[in-house]
Amino acid sequence: MVDPAPVVMENYQKAVEALGIFMQEQNLVNEPQEVYNLKGDAARITFVKNFKEVQRLKTQLDQYTDLDEEQKAKIEAILPKETLQEFRSSYIETAKQLREIQQKDGDQAPPEIQQLDFEFVLFASAVIDYDYIMNLIADSTQKKPAKQKMTKAQVISLLKSNSNLMDEEEDLTEYINSLDWESGQDVDTLRKGYITFKDDKYNKELAAIAHKHGLQTADLKAFVEMVMNRMIFDGEKLTDLLEPLDLSWKERRVKELALMADLVPQFKKLAQGREISGLAAYE
Repeated sequence: MVDPAPVVMENYQKAVEALGIFMQEQNLVNEPQEVYNLKGDAARITFVKNFKEVQRLKTQLDQYTDLDEEQKAKIEAILPKETLQEFRSSYIETAKQLREIQQKDGDQAPPEIQQLDFEFVLFASAVIDYDYIMNLIADSTQKKPAKQKMTKAQVISLLKSNSNLMDEEEDLTEYINSLDWESGQDVDTLRKGYITFKDDKYNKELAAIAHKHGLQTADLKAFVEMVMNRMIFDGEKLTDLLEPLDLSWKERRVKELALMADLVPQFKKLAQGREISGLAAYE
């Protein structure tokens, strides 16, 4: 049994009001951009819990197919669509920061962070996926009329407000920002351009890490590719990589930890959620 729509609407209003009271208690205006001014993990955790309830009720309301125009207008008045989308972006960014602490510190993380369930499924959309974003960019950059045209900023905002592409968000945002919005591009060109963009970015980042640690870029790239091909991190191969530096065992240990601090984010991005055996020791 589900609650009738008016009951859910009332609960939704209360949840939005509770979010506003919380923001006020933090001496902040109840605006999405103010979320980034929250001080401390305790405040961020409370925001996550409060807004998750707002989104849960909004998701429930979206499932009612028999809402009349007056009810739809009331829901929009409680929290306008654009503001809701911006709050979703703020939530996802905040949740990612807390999730990073969860994953990095594990059992050593504060209990209240360990226990957090971000329920990213509430912020996912079956519609807004990689193909949708690419088609939307293509439509928005065309000179001819399209079903929906959006500015660069609007597309990025939409991307950031959905958890589907959370792991791709940084690269996609940079790619979108690099595009000339006035020159129409088709979907195939955009896809190929994005692959090239990611390859170039990866190569530059790896070259910068190699330079920082006194390694040959080709050697470092071969090491990373070997790990990704096997999905196994081999500490002995790391020792072999650092062999040309002629370090004492103490110096090598310090260098290994410094290098891995830069490489772990690269490995995690390349793994796209898959586990690399043996990498946890360096996380």
